[in-house]
Amino acid sequence: MTELEGVLAVNKPAGWTSHDVVAKVRRLVKMKRIGHAGTLDPEVTGVLPLCLGRATRVVEYMQDLPKEYQAVLRLGVSTDTEDLTGTVIESVEEVNITPEAAQETLLSFLGEISQVPPMYSAVKVDGKRLYELAREGKTIERKSRIVTVHEIEMTGFEAHGSYTDVSFRVLCSKGTYIRTLCVDIGKKLGLPSTMAKLERTLSAGISASKCLTLEQIEQFMADGTLQSWLVPADEAIVHLHAYTVTDEKRSAALQGQRLSSQVVSPPVNHFGCIRLYDTENQFLGIFQKQEESGAIAPVKVFSV
Repeated sequence: MTELEGVLAVNKPAGWTSHDVVAKVRRLVKMKRIGHAGTLDPEVTGVLPLCLGRATRVVEYMQDLPKEYQAVLRLGVSTDTEDLTGTVIESVEEVNITPEAAQETLLSFLGEISQVPPMYSAVKVDGKRLYELAREGKTIERKSRIVTVHEIEMTGFEAHGSYTDVSFRVLCSKGTYIRTLCVDIGKKLGLPSTMAKLERTLSAGISASKCLTLEQIEQFMADGTLQSWLVPADEAIVHLHAYTVTDEKRSAALQGQRLSSQVVSPPVNHFGCIRLYDTENQFLGIFQKQEESGAIAPVKVFSV
């Protein structure tokens, strides 16, 4: 049987780590070369793209694309983990916030914002992950980082007296912590807050509607149709512009040689990564125009 290759969109269930999902799929498809494009916390559900076979080589480029989430922010209570899995560290007896105030505050986070990574995160400081330090009861200073909120909108508002749940959809850049966004929104409203629920609905251009459950993956693997559900590696990186190399230089491209810009069309007028194809629309790999020479140099070659 030919080894599977491509991007498998998994609907991650609650209670599973991203590593758990990868391990389960490895057993189901009987292959080791699998990687995921973007970790999800155990209680977070939704889109988890898995790269199978040579598709693992495009993971870093897939992660550059924006991600979309459906979140529930709970106003009136805060925890040490910034979600409901943690210990409550502050609460109020009553929340008096109007839907209009919540909506206005959400919209104020549009654009570039500064975030401090939460202690319960996988960010490494001096070789150790923050969540490992947090579990030891340690809190250290973290550097803020700039992330981008492309879209944000309120989708629900439920007042419960001592707390209020605000549901919202957000489209954001990689590296955005939705837990921290929830906490920062609460701070702006003058209230302790935490993330009550989170689902990722878009990642690497793949929507939740395209995802398979683990049960479906097992079924499609058993009946031999799983490959038809995989997204080809090059289709997962369509944000990189596509170019074509001449027939005469196709072999040179596949051998990882640098190419003259004259043999690639249309003209490459930027220095970022590109997708390169032959005249039969066969994906040859990821290449990049060099600033010094102007040559088109290989970054990741996909031999046919």
